[in-house]
Amino acid sequence: GTPYIHDVLGGLKFRISPGSFFQTNTRQAEVLYDVVRRAAGLRPGAVDTVLDLYCGTGTIGLSLAGECRRVLGVEVLESAIEDARANAALNAISNVEFLCADAPAAAAAASPTAVTTPDVVIVDPARGGLTLDAASFLSRCGARRVVYVSCNVATQARDLDRLCNGSGAPFRLVSVQPVDMFPHTDHVETVAVLDRKELTTAAAAM
Repeated sequence: GTPYIHDVLGGLKFRISPGSFFQTNTRQAEVLYDVVRRAAGLRPGAVDTVLDLYCGTGTIGLSLAGECRRVLGVEVLESAIEDARANAALNAISNVEFLCADAPAAAAAASPTAVTTPDVVIVDPARGGLTLDAASFLSRCGARRVVYVSCNVATQARDLDRLCNGSGAPFRLVSVQPVDMFPHTDHVETVAVLDRKELTTAAAAM
């Protein structure tokens, strides 16, 4: 049979291979991605560059593409990247690029495809959360905002502590919004918004 299936999410069509992650509750996934879109705080006029780390099949990046100048999705799983590229073509979205690589290494690489200073970074890691290298990259990447999507509040809390507390931690935690993706269970997805401290301090002083 066909080696993949198709699903529709937020008006976009997605190709999904057996090894690629995709939200199983598509109705609530639309709610989740709307929360992410609002959390990203993209500026009018499609001027922002968005870095989508742990992008999977490209669902979040593609859902934001219409409001961005450019999106770069990074994912280590090759089959997911193949799906993401196919999904961009399926939906005729041309301002999104997908890179198969380790998230922090790819994002920091000095190559034509890399984004060295993104405006907004979206991270949606697996249950283990961010690696130390990924957290270090976020701290120095220069983004004004990080939107951290997580299915494990324990590892998310650990990572938020690394990014927001202690000497040199560059971010301030603005909000955390839970989304009930798994009714009748104790599991939720949470969307945390982090803003760069010097930017929020400057805005408050104006």
